[in-house]
Amino acid sequence: MRPRPRPPVKGRGIFTGTGVIIAGLTATLVALLIPIWSYADRSGTGLSVLNAETVATPYGPLSALDREFVTKVRLAGLWELPAGQQAQQKGTTQAVRTAGQHLVEGHTFLDARVRDVAAKLGLALPNEPNDQQKQWLATLDQAQGVDYDRQFANILRLAHGRVFSVVAEVRASTQNSLVRALADDANSTVLDHIKVLEATGYVDFGALARDMAMSSTPPITNSPAPPGPTADPGAVVPVTPSPYATTFTLPPAASSPPPVPLPS
Repeated sequence: MRPRPRPPVKGRGIFTGTGVIIAGLTATLVALLIPIWSYADRSGTGLSVLNAETVATPYGPLSALDREFVTKVRLAGLWELPAGQQAQQKGTTQAVRTAGQHLVEGHTFLDARVRDVAAKLGLALPNEPNDQQKQWLATLDQAQGVDYDRQFANILRLAHGRVFSVVAEVRASTQNSLVRALADDANSTVLDHIKVLEATGYVDFGALARDMAMSSTPPITNSPAPPGPTADPGAVVPVTPSPYATTFTLPPAASSPPPVPLPS
């Protein structure tokens, strides 16, 4: 005798073992996706923070770091140009006078470059050194003789060492082709200046290391983005040009025997 088929039990369907597992997996997936969607819609998170101060230009994205770097290149020339010219007059050795010549010619070249870059990106530039740079110039104004040589070599070497790391950071991270090319020029110029300053024989490397450790380079501040959604490449930026020629042919570095240490 054949067994009679059992009628279906009401209420089974998705509530079978397999249905319960599928329903549980679906609920878990939804729970995981909802926080992701919510997080992506929130302002001030993720890439929105990184890109908050970045603007579009025809030469690629221009970040706050890029803008600060352009400003720092201009500031360096505003005080190192007169410092170099002064060293050509007050230096007591040929090596110090040659270092001054390198400063003048190198920053004359960079000043022309940075003004061109700033004009194309619609960026305003300073026309006078900052307070720290004015203080350095005042110190050099008062120094005379061998003391001047020492002050000149060590102040300028310290300043160049600090900016060298900034140039490297910008060159490694920028997405802007104009800023990248300017960083290349700045890197070559700063390295040349470091070498000729060290060739004077007056650089105190021990004191330099202590000063660098005690007063590390302050972080680059977030420069405000230019007004509007993009930088205006056609904007006219009033910047006082350098009074020097814009050719860039570096003379050879001069070498002098190390100076005799002064008695302590």
